Amino acid sequence: MKTIKIAGVPEHFNLPWHLALENKDFEAHNIDLQWTDVPEGTGKMCQMLRNGEADIAVILTEGIVKDIVAGNPSKIVQVYVESPLIWGIHVAANSKYNTLSDLENTKVAISRLGSGSQLMAYVNAGNQGWNTDNLKFEIINTIDGAVEALTTGTADYFMWERFMTKPLVDKGIFRRIADCPTPWPCFVIAVRDEILENNPEIIKKILSCINTTTKIFKDIPDIDQTLAANYHQKTADIQEWLSLTEWSEKPLTTKMLNNVQNQLFQLKIIDKIGTFDEIVKLL
Repeated sequence: MKTIKIAGVPEHFNLPWHLALENKDFEAHNIDLQWTDVPEGTGKMCQMLRNGEADIAVILTEGIVKDIVAGNPSKIVQVYVESPLIWGIHVAANSKYNTLSDLENTKVAISRLGSGSQLMAYVNAGNQGWNTDNLKFEIINTIDGAVEALTTGTADYFMWERFMTKPLVDKGIFRRIADCPTPWPCFVIAVRDEILENNPEIIKKILSCINTTTKIFKDIPDIDQTLAANYHQKTADIQEWLSLTEWSEKPLTTKMLNNVQNQLFQLKIIDKIGTFDEIVKLL
């Protein structure tokens, strides 16, 4: 058995991995795939890849591109979710802010520096024509930290995946005032260079297993109810999310990568453009 450590957020996108693990799909190929939930998200997973705590990460595209350009010794081997991530822009339920324009020059809660929540705050500011130099951040680590920050007023708004945050809107803790979809496929699979060099066949088998699961995922009987129960969602919300979500088994293309890097560069999130071969590994 070859042990491989994988990390991902504890969100509905990753249920296919858990189903494949329960089904012993990886064990059938002599692979002991050890999953770690990372509620802190992309910035934490980048750190885990860098220090060898994770061999693989299912991670936000913009976050891992930024970190590989900054020296993370990993490569993107595949797109995992083709569709954009829909980031909800949330304020506290009793906040004085009611529209997106009200949030200019206010403080945004982010999970950590380099996180998707920080990068998308820049993307949103760019979309709105705001001066991104004026963005102010409050680091909150997890969604529970965001609840505290918005409720106590140490931050004014918080961007997080719309459907995962909806229970907080339904409970009257947050109000969602807008959406901001990513202008690229949202999740990719990244692997440490050392693992790619030493065990490329094992990575190919892992990808083959997960792609087999994602292909049939939407057709699994009562999958909407399973997702709703596992992630504390309303079935109707999950059904809407499923209709908007497309998994993928394709590699990241040069065009997609250029789109991500050009936007990150314009927003001064990265200070140089990496080459395709520095960021992507075709297996």
